[in-house]
This record gives sequence, structure tokens and C-alpha cells, in this order.
Amino acid sequence: MTSPLTSLRRGIQTAQTRPAALVLAVVCVAQFMVVLDISIVNVALPDMQRQLGMSQNALGWVLNAYTLTFAGFLLLGGRAADLWGRRRLFLIGVALFSLTSLLGGLAQTGGQLIGARALQGLGGAVLSPATLTILTTTFTDPRARARALGMWSAVAGAGGATGVIAGGVLTDLLSWRWILFINVPIGLLVFVVARFAVAESRAEGERPTLDWGGAVTVTGGLVALVYGIVSTDSHPWGSALVLSSLTLGVVLIATFLRIESRHRHALVPLRLFRSRALTGANLIMIMIGSVMFSLFFFLSQYLQEVHGYSPLRTGFAFLPMPLAIIVGTQLSSRLIARVGARTLLVAGPAIAALGLLLLSRLHAGSSYATSIGLPGAITTFGIGLSFVPITLSATNGVDRRDAGLASGLINTTRQIGGSVGLAALITVVASRTNALAASGFRIADTAAYARAFAISSVLLVIAAVIAFMVIPARPAPALPVAEEPVAPSGNEPAMAVAEIGE
Repeated sequence: MTSPLTSLRRGIQTAQTRPAALVLAVVCVAQFMVVLDISIVNVALPDMQRQLGMSQNALGWVLNAYTLTFAGFLLLGGRAADLWGRRRLFLIGVALFSLTSLLGGLAQTGGQLIGARALQGLGGAVLSPATLTILTTTFTDPRARARALGMWSAVAGAGGATGVIAGGVLTDLLSWRWILFINVPIGLLVFVVARFAVAESRAEGERPTLDWGGAVTVTGGLVALVYGIVSTDSHPWGSALVLSSLTLGVVLIATFLRIESRHRHALVPLRLFRSRALTGANLIMIMIGSVMFSLFFFLSQYLQEVHGYSPLRTGFAFLPMPLAIIVGTQLSSRLIARVGARTLLVAGPAIAALGLLLLSRLHAGSSYATSIGLPGAITTFGIGLSFVPITLSATNGVDRRDAGLASGLINTTRQIGGSVGLAALITVVASRTNALAASGFRIADTAAYARAFAISSVLLVIAAVIAFMVIPARPAPALPVAEEPVAPSGNEPAMAVAEIGE
């Protein structure tokens, strides 16, 4: 019988003889884990709320705590990996992500869960950009790199579709805690294999200083703004708590902009926004992020609280939506060279707005197929049509050396839009629910969710108008090569990134 030590030695030898395949597997699993943890939470939210006694506003922080720290430190994580070593930051990110997943699963209060999710987002911000930079430095041949990035993108896309099912299975058969516990054995395996398979590398040439001030002020400012918005559920807009939170948020964001205007290696060089295409693309992505986060958040609660779906059934009910995103993304990647980015960025949000308008007609007795499944698929198909042209519009409007930064900025604004938009719509839902409380919770909740979908529809109409007015009619169809690529990080397929390095 082979001893464990012999098996380990053979495993190490295999890693040394087949490093490229192992590197690809390790970074894909790591990226899958980060993306999965955004979508997997949605189905479990009602169970978390009941077991931990969380309010609707506090429940929103389970998502926002993760996405705000993720967005605030994502670009800094990419710079730190270049400066301190991609393998080192990858291992730190895996360890932090896994440890905070364990803490979240063990949480006994809503505050503990939210704190763990914030740290988990920080771990994801360190880990996610390192996965892509490790790939681009490991696969130097253009064809091999294109195939590897294509695999990475497909895995990132599959994370969203898998998350809704996995969340339902784990919550239904075990507990909501297992949607976090599951990261621990996966992270441990990734950590051990990466120790042997991934070689250390750093950026060559000038070594940039890290913009810690920018990362801290933008994250703190966003947290303060979101806190001020959600506090309006229980405090008037003119109250000291709300005004002080919003004022602090504005001051910190202003400080961030001042730092970025002076820092030699700013996280977000303000010169980028001289490009109309980049500015327009980021504005559109903020609105799309708001809609995506809100759609899954409110539909999960509607299906479970109003219709009495189990978490597992809810997961399967969501399945057409991420699949429609994948179809829309694939279609747009084939149409982009023929019709141009502006056409798709008008059509995509307009189609999604139609789907949301249909969702806004929900009532307590709505059928799944015609009132939820089909409108949800229409909405996410339109969103999927938008992802590739958004990335291309943002990156084609900047210098070649800034393409990776522009791509990373798009993913940061998606997270920011999702957090701020969800916070605002939660206050709308809470206000509407309270106003209709006498009608019964099923009628009140349904009417509140319907209003949130109606507002989301208006946001996407505005996004389509921005695209028509700001995005150039026929931008170049090819994505520039990114010298410092930054990983996208959402539950959408990162198909556009597969073109980097081709």
C-alpha cells in the first residue's frame, strides 16, 4: 500500500511536471469560489433573517458588506499583487477568504455575520485580481493564453448559474451556514496545491506605491453613504443620524477624489474620465449593478415569503436568469463587430427594462412561468447583451497602458452601483410595506417589490438614453491588450476578458 508521504511526494512531482495545467485549475477554482459567494447568498437570505433575527435593512448588509469592501480594495489588490508577489497575495487571499467564510458560518448574530462578510470581501479583493495576473504570466504564448483566459471566463460565468442552485441545495438539505462553510475545504485544497504549483512573480520595471488612502477613503465613504440611505427606514431624512452619515460619506468621497488627483500611482487616475465612452460605460454599469443586485435580492424573498418556496425550489426558479445572461453575453460577443457597442448598449438595457416592467405587475397570486420566470429571463438576457459592449466601450476609449485599469474600474463600479442601488431600493420597499401593512404582509410585500422593479425599469431606460447620447456610434470592435489586467468579479460571465492578450 502506498504511504501518504509517498502519495504527497508524487503529487509534488506531478505539480512540477505539469505546472501550467495545475495553475489553470487552481486559479479557476479560486475565481469560481469568489464569484459563487455573491450569488449563493441570495437564496439563503430569508433563512438567515429568521435564524439571526435580522431586519430587512440589516439583511441588505449581508450583500453590501461583501461588495463594498470588494469594490473598494479590488484595484488595490491588483497593485499589491504586482508589487509584493502574485503567488504571495494569492495565498493570502485564499487564506483570508476561507477563514472569514468559517467565521461567517459560525456567526450567532447579524452583526457577526455582516462583519465576517466584510472581511470576506476584502479577501476576495486580494484573491480575484491575483488569479488573472497569475494566468497572464504563466501562459505567455498568445494562443495558450487565450485558451486559458477563455476557461477562466467560462468558470467565472458558471459561478453565477451554479450559485443559485448550490445555495438552494445547501440551505435546504443542511443549513444556510453551509453556503459559507463550503469555502473552507475548497480553499484549503487550493492553498495546498498553489503552494507547489504556482511560481512567484512580480511586475517588472517601475514599482508603484500603493494608494492606501484612496482605497480606505472610497470604501469608508461608500459605507457611510449606504448607511445613511438605509437609516431613512427608521429615521427621517433630516435627522442627525442620516445627515451626519451622508455628510461623512460625501466628505470621504471628496477626499478620495483629491487623493486620486495627486497620487502618482492613483487607484483611479482621474484622467481616465476624459474619455466619454469610459465615463458613459461606467454610468451605465452603475445602473445595471443596481438592477442586478436588487432583482435577485427581492425575488428571493418574494418567492420564499409570499409563495412559500423552499430554498431549493427557489434556486431552481432562478436558474433561467443566469443562463439568460450567458446567452445574452455570447450573442453580444458575436454581434459587436457588426452593429457596434452603442446599438447593443441601447438595446440591452431597453430589453431588460421591458422585463422589469413585466415584473412590476406582480401580485400575490402571480404564476411563476408567465409573471416571474419569463420576465426574469428577459431582464437578464438584456443585461447579458450589455456586458461585452460596456467593457469594450470603457477600454477602447483609453490608452493601451490603461486598458486593464479601465476593465477593473468597470467591475468596481458594478459593485458600487449594486450596493448603493440596493440600499436605496430597500428603503423604498420598507416604506411601501409599512404604508400597506393593514392589507396583510403578502399583499404589502408584493406591492413593495413591484414598486422596486418599476423603479429599476426606469433606471435602465435612463441607461439606454445615456448609451445613445454618450457612447460613440462605431467604436473599434477589438478589446485592447491589457498590460495590468484586473479580474472582473460578478455573477456575469467575463467573456470580454477572454479577449485580453489575444
